[in-house]
Amino acid sequence: MTAENTENTPDREFDLVLYGATGFVGTLTARYLTEAAPAGARIALAGRSADKLAAVRADLGPAAATWQLLVADSSDQAALDDLAARTKVVVTTVGPYLRYGLGMVRACAAAGTHYADLTGEPLFIRDCIDQFHDTAAETGAKIVNSCGYDSIPSDLSVFRLYRRSVEDNTGELTDTTLVAWLKGGTSGGTIDSGRAMMEQIAENPSRGAILAHPYSLSPDKTMDPDVGRQSDQTLQRASTIDPSLRGWVATFVMAGHNTKIVRRTNGLLGWVYGKNFRYREVMSAGSSALSPLVAAGISGGVVATMTAGALLSRIPLGRRLLDRLLPAPGTGPDEKARSSGWFTMKTFAHTTSGAKYVCTFAGQGDPGYQATVVMLGESGLCLAFDELPELAGVLTPGSAMGDPLTDRLRTAGITIDVAPA
Repeated sequence: MTAENTENTPDREFDLVLYGATGFVGTLTARYLTEAAPAGARIALAGRSADKLAAVRADLGPAAATWQLLVADSSDQAALDDLAARTKVVVTTVGPYLRYGLGMVRACAAAGTHYADLTGEPLFIRDCIDQFHDTAAETGAKIVNSCGYDSIPSDLSVFRLYRRSVEDNTGELTDTTLVAWLKGGTSGGTIDSGRAMMEQIAENPSRGAILAHPYSLSPDKTMDPDVGRQSDQTLQRASTIDPSLRGWVATFVMAGHNTKIVRRTNGLLGWVYGKNFRYREVMSAGSSALSPLVAAGISGGVVATMTAGALLSRIPLGRRLLDRLLPAPGTGPDEKARSSGWFTMKTFAHTTSGAKYVCTFAGQGDPGYQATVVMLGESGLCLAFDELPELAGVLTPGSAMGDPLTDRLRTAGITIDVAPA
């Protein structure tokens, strides 16, 4: 790994504070840090309850015995400000971020403290940009959203394709499509984040444009590439993406968020991917004789679910019904189920010279839990200990940590490879 990153926070008490350590994903992340953090790393666990924090620390064993415990409620800005001022990096799992996250971003931006989260909420990121980007840029804070399965595989895959095209001198990226295969469950936290966005849009319908527009997280609207309509809705033969693929592909439920992150990375890096860079994400429906029907069911189900969620979120009775039907936030599968999951993302890219590449980003473990914990933990350690680009503000994984984070994830057992297609 590269040299320790200490320039913007040389005298902090902690290298990393994990906020939300008593939650389901927070506890898993804490356990990962006991294994992955370098010797001597100064780590603290933070949350609302001292007793629960102490129980988590005790369960982590000797590796965490000296970790300090910090009590801070998301509604107590003074406590969040104090926490942020004491550490180089805050890693937070406290969501939905629209409801509970802006106070911590405010604190980190003001203190010049790096930050990583797991948000899949474009509305939250837009608020972070509008309210805190300039402050963070001035203080040197790297506010890095979406450091889990949302959206590191997407963001780093395209970043690696760009790097390869530069190395080979094959021109800029043009049509680029990510195809996802996965086995894993949907977390209660992810569902609750979706509900938080739907409820906010119900109160303020104009916010819906942030979800609908492909460049809603762009750093400079005047520089957005003019490449025509880009939609995440799809139902097509996989071979139309690349001849090596079989079966059909459908709408990928995470595409609407991930694609915005990738496009923001392009903008933050100066639109280096290319003026004709077009990007989308789809999900494999398999290659059996039934795959067209499966694909149609997936694509139709995504639309129906989003529509029903938006309608039910508008009324108290609908919200109570969702409370009864949906998994509760802070819950998740057992260790056996988490270990049996897996994911593979293949991103196919064309360049202006006619070259074609494919980036494979793959790993073992439920993508929303086990793999996400690896990605978030390594993101926090990367921000704390690695030499990073000088770029500051509200960033993305690729723009903030592209090369060092790639190295870390490869060392952690995740496959990230680019080859000619």
